[in-house]
Amino acid sequence: MFYYVLKYVLLGPLLRVVFRPRIEGLDRVPGTGAAIVAGNHLSFSDHFLMPAVLKRRITFLAKAEYFTGPGLKGRLTAFFFRSAGQIPVDRSGKEAGQAAIREGLGVLGRGELLGIYPEGTRSHDGRLYKGKVGVAVMALRAGVPVVPCAMIGTFEAQPPGRKIPKLHPVVIRFGEPLDFSRYAGMEGEKAVLRAVTDEIVYAILSLSGQEYVDRYAADVKAEEAERAAQGRRFPRLPHR
Repeated sequence: MFYYVLKYVLLGPLLRVVFRPRIEGLDRVPGTGAAIVAGNHLSFSDHFLMPAVLKRRITFLAKAEYFTGPGLKGRLTAFFFRSAGQIPVDRSGKEAGQAAIREGLGVLGRGELLGIYPEGTRSHDGRLYKGKVGVAVMALRAGVPVVPCAMIGTFEAQPPGRKIPKLHPVVIRFGEPLDFSRYAGMEGEKAVLRAVTDEIVYAILSLSGQEYVDRYAADVKAEEAERAAQGRRFPRLPHR
């Protein structure tokens, strides 16, 4: 119930005023039945902008840290994310991927829309990164179509580290649903999962026009953080 209060009364109208999103291809999202909406992830605002423009309720898998903060602020944050249709997923440990898949299949099993960011994390530089195969596993196991979605302009409106978004035009573009029924029963084959994932990411790339990086975003972030840490530990001496 509170999901629709956020969508139509509290948050949705505000998002439309701030971001003034232009929606393209909304009719490509199935009106009924289970489906996956797979999008690029450029901004914290993406979690809320896509649900605000969709006609149906959509559930996203979100990192567990949003739900485990201490004190009253933490409880309010957790309540807000749950009300906005987010499901917490622990991304640490060997079972993290399997837990996310179980949660996602539960949503699809109820005939609902599931929102996924194949990159697995927000892009820190606006580029599109290699997709993780969890989206392919869920699409094949559930036998559902995948609708690619491109968020355009949200990185400029609210890049990582910016708490308050600035006024910037945003486009939310949905592509034609992708049908992977030809791979039915092959979700255990690594080559098939990689092919399906790459096809989904390529569809997103075609919609967004981003620069593509054939590496996982989390790995690139970790390397850049390590280089920054080394720079702080071993600053360059001035030339004499």
